[in-house]
Amino acid sequence: MIIKGNEENFNDLINKDIVLVDFFANWCGPCRMLSPIIDEIAEDRNDFNIVKVDVDQNPNLAQQYGVMSIPTLMIFKNGKVVDIKNGFIPKEMLVDWINEHK
Repeated sequence: MIIKGNEENFNDLINKDIVLVDFFANWCGPCRMLSPIIDEIAEDRNDFNIVKVDVDQNPNLAQQYGVMSIPTLMIFKNGKVVDIKNGFIPKEMLVDWINEHK
């Protein structure tokens, strides 16, 4: 499931067992390439949530989590960041990375 994250709901959204957070911007080429891959993963899997955060609409969240480039993907476990990847990631590598944290 993909959920739109913002500064009001973010803390509630990440306080789950496993959550993948995608920090992105609509103007970002690599973000646009990654978006359909994340959509496919969301359709294939229901064992974790995916939260998408637009950094232009939520600059304070991006700053709070040290997002310096996009796309930035973070895996949260029970509200804490456990791993971070920056840039485009092919689907197979992204799925493997997520599975490492299950």
